[in-house]
Order: sequence, then structure tokens, then C-alpha cells
Amino acid sequence: MITRYISSKVKEPAPMLWSNCLVCDGIAYIAGLTSRNADGVTIDGKDEYEQTKIIFQKHKALIETAGGKMADFTKLTIFVTRIENNKQVWKARSEFFSGNFPACSLVEVSKLATPNIYVEIEGIAHIGKGVHK
Repeated sequence: MITRYISSKVKEPAPMLWSNCLVCDGIAYIAGLTSRNADGVTIDGKDEYEQTKIIFQKHKALIETAGGKMADFTKLTIFVTRIENNKQVWKARSEFFSGNFPACSLVEVSKLATPNIYVEIEGIAHIGKGVHK
């Protein structure tokens, strides 16, 4: 059975577009999330560090709603529009993960949803399997 999890801290997309968090057989699939706030408006004036923190706060809200924790993430795919600022992404990531960091891909893309979005992150987590070290 596939279960959709929703958090009041993460704006849900309009019906028939996508799901932010689905769990099947204990594996959570988190859609690519950006730094849009709860009303769906992109938070302006934020660099890659700030945007990444906002996104991981959303990942945390969704995974906890699904019964997991950040240590359960096994794979992240991070899309950035300015790869030269990757250290900002890594800095923010280190504030949310410890021990075994998730497997990760960092991919530079030419554009994301709007010009002021520099980072989008999707993830896979195995609920209840992560251990903080």
C-alpha cells in the first residue's frame, strides 16, 4: 500500500500534479522541494545556504510526519543553478545530517521553477533504519 503524508509546514501541490511524500513498504519518497514557503510563494533574497536550510526543514517535517527521522535518508538528489556555490549547500546539509550522510548527487541545471530558486532537493528514506553516530 502507498500512503501519502502531508505536513502543515509544507505546501501541498494542486490536485493531480504530484505528491510531496509517499511511503511504500517503509521507504519514503520525497519530491523535489524548493524554498517556497507554506503559502507557495518563493522566499526572496535567500542564497543557496538559506534556501537549502528551508528545504531540509521541509524534508524534516515530512519525514517526521511519516514516522521517520533525518537519519533515515539514504539518497538525496540536489539540483542547483549555480554550482560554484556548492559549499553553501554542503554547509546547510551538515546542519541536518550527522554520522553516515545520505548518498548524494549534486547536479547543475540551467533553470528551476522561478529565477530566484537556486536549489531543489529530492530524497529517499528508509523509515526507522537510520542511526545517529
